[in-house]
Amino acid sequence: MLEFNRRVLAQAEDPATPTLERLRFLCIVSSNLDEFFEVRVASLLAQHQMEGAGPVPPELAATIERAATECRALIERQYALLNQDILPALAGEGIQLLNRSARNPAQRAWVKQFFDKEVRPLLTPVGLDPAHPFPRVINKSLNFIVELSGKDAFGRGTGIAIMKAPRVLPRVIRLPDELSSTPGASYCLLSSVIQAHIAELFTGREVLSCSQFRVTRNSDLWVDEEEVKNLRQALQGELHGRQYGFAVRLEVGRTCLPHLADFLLEQFGIDRSRLFVADGPVNMVRLLEIVNGPAKPALKYPPFVPGFPAKLGSRDIFSLLDKQDVLLHHPFQSFQPVIDFIHSAALDPNVAAIKQTVYRAGMNSELMESLIGAALRGKEVTVIVELMARFDEEANINWAERLEQAGAQVVYGVVGLKTHAKMALVMRREAGGLRKYAHLGTGNYNPATARHYTDFGLLTADAAITDEVNEVFLHLTSMTRPRQLSSLWLAPFSLHKELLRAIRNEAAIARDGGRGHIIAKMNSLTDETVIRALYAASGDGVKIDLIVRGACALRPGVPGLSENIRVRSIVGRFLEHSRVYYFRNNLAHDVYLGSADWMNRNLFRRVEVAFPVRAPALKRRVIREGLQPYLKDNVNAWDLGADGQYRRRKPRAKQARYSAQLVLAQLLGNPGA
Repeated sequence: MLEFNRRVLAQAEDPATPTLERLRFLCIVSSNLDEFFEVRVASLLAQHQMEGAGPVPPELAATIERAATECRALIERQYALLNQDILPALAGEGIQLLNRSARNPAQRAWVKQFFDKEVRPLLTPVGLDPAHPFPRVINKSLNFIVELSGKDAFGRGTGIAIMKAPRVLPRVIRLPDELSSTPGASYCLLSSVIQAHIAELFTGREVLSCSQFRVTRNSDLWVDEEEVKNLRQALQGELHGRQYGFAVRLEVGRTCLPHLADFLLEQFGIDRSRLFVADGPVNMVRLLEIVNGPAKPALKYPPFVPGFPAKLGSRDIFSLLDKQDVLLHHPFQSFQPVIDFIHSAALDPNVAAIKQTVYRAGMNSELMESLIGAALRGKEVTVIVELMARFDEEANINWAERLEQAGAQVVYGVVGLKTHAKMALVMRREAGGLRKYAHLGTGNYNPATARHYTDFGLLTADAAITDEVNEVFLHLTSMTRPRQLSSLWLAPFSLHKELLRAIRNEAAIARDGGRGHIIAKMNSLTDETVIRALYAASGDGVKIDLIVRGACALRPGVPGLSENIRVRSIVGRFLEHSRVYYFRNNLAHDVYLGSADWMNRNLFRRVEVAFPVRAPALKRRVIREGLQPYLKDNVNAWDLGADGQYRRRKPRAKQARYSAQLVLAQLLGNPGA
């Protein structure tokens, strides 16, 4: 994950990236590092705690310290870019982030008035003494540690106060336009406003120092799924506790004195190796408010409007699917047809039943509202809601409750396994009886992320596929073992086995003198058995092209091991999220799309589905749009070397720049619309 964040950071370093988009990439790195500590580092420490051991063993401590050292280098580069490059560039374009020293008298007067009216009434500093112990600090909240001289009102020398920033206050404050020194927008940080006026809260005492700080806590929810009787109720009880999990990281402002940082480390029980100094806001993610604010068009990516397949137009979706499958490629093509598919089913009097999986639907969802509407109209609605979708648990619980209230059948998947498959099934009464229509995808049923994530979706009435989709739903609701599936690859039952079979088939073809070729695109590749099979296939002469966005445990180009394997990562405007598996198979050109990365957790500890693309024209589209452009990319591509290092691919002499995402946007979308 840290290697991936270096590649994201490179987008912020690239002067060819529009300036506000560079700031957005800095914010993405910060968000990713938050999750890295909340989940990855926390899980290592939690495992140690569960084992009931004493001090952290040296090997675990060394692993965490090595990761922290790499994070520290990333963070130092982040703030250097922010302060030395991006903020000055934005100031030159009229977008200013004003610290205390940069504010002119009129701006200082406005900030003082804002503090007095909007901020001060909500602040509650806590002076520490036996009656005022160190307060509970919420995960990732903005707080201040203040060191004071002299004695308090009762004659005691309480020298330290802790104060939290109220969560109802904006972290980035826009000043009135008339106060901007240049045409544009001027902002200041809430932390800067508070620190400028902190002394006013401690009448009769001198503020010796004041620093912002933020603590990151373990955010992985845990319930014993085999013991609880109601998973939803158990999770609801755990959600609040997530804010107060054990502390894993402390961030302080650069003004924080060493003895105060040591005091905070002691209070939170954090090792010094996980102390990070921020040369700016401790939560850089908050600067997204500037990214999303008003700006000159040149400071952002050109507007992009996804294309809408002409064949859908005003045609009835069911009559169209009766004749042909429809392939959608997001975000280059609109997600609206998927919304329309479910909405049409909800309104159609001939539709008897709708079944759908929900992993990350978001807080507001037309799809969920359509399912609720269908249930209220008396249709049989079954929804498999994954309650353990990390950081989306609360939204999913809310949807589950609303769906149940509307009369839908809601189940929560399989104990111990996350339901990660992306499936929707519609059953419609037609002349020949009940006809099934399905949507299967590589991404979540979330219109918001569908505008930024690359994913494929297939709408089909192919009975061989839709019958098996129904079998999977029956498996998830009844908990019975699914019948033998011939079209779908289902984890944790057949997906791993079928992947190995397809890889070994290419190897057998190559050993017999044929041409073996595998192209696969995914987020991560870490499963040892799959990697060994790919190494063996490479040794047999199979050409293997892997497009792996994030973690990759395979080493390509190693003599005698992986000479025929190439690995690249694409990091650009859109988040690469689609999973595509291609096997040449003696010109059969087998193409599968799916929800699973080639990781142990996806193949054995989740319910995942990979599905075939059978129509020759759609196969060609997947290869032409989902694979080949990424193999030609020389703008956003990073090649993984045999040494485990990524190197950015650049155009060779006289070679034109080729960005896969830009090419696809021009081919399928309406750039500039």
